[in-house]
Amino acid sequence: MKIKTGARSGFTLVEILIVVAIIGMLASIAVPSYVRARDQAQSKACVNTLRQIDGAAQTWALETKKTSGATYTLSDVKPYIKLDSQGNIPICPAGGTYTPGTTVSNSPTCDIPGHVL
Repeated sequence: MKIKTGARSGFTLVEILIVVAIIGMLASIAVPSYVRARDQAQSKACVNTLRQIDGAAQTWALETKKTSGATYTLSDVKPYIKLDSQGNIPICPAGGTYTPGTTVSNSPTCDIPGHVL
């Protein structure tokens, strides 16, 4: 009895190129969605920190009997903010810088466009 061996098995160059093209198309769809989701998450984290700074300023003003027109610095409200592991005020995940409001009644800001309280 003789065993027949078929033609060589494997993928042709055309089949491999089609698979690579499909993977490239899927990546071109997924990457912009990932970037958009990352930007939204960074913006939400920044706004939450701005809320925390604003609440800390309000608490600081109440405890120190300041008016809503009083000015403050980030070091004034630092005891009222949940700090990071190094004991610093959290930073904007997108690399922005927080600026306290000019007065207690004004909201703090971040210098990244779109990160607004």
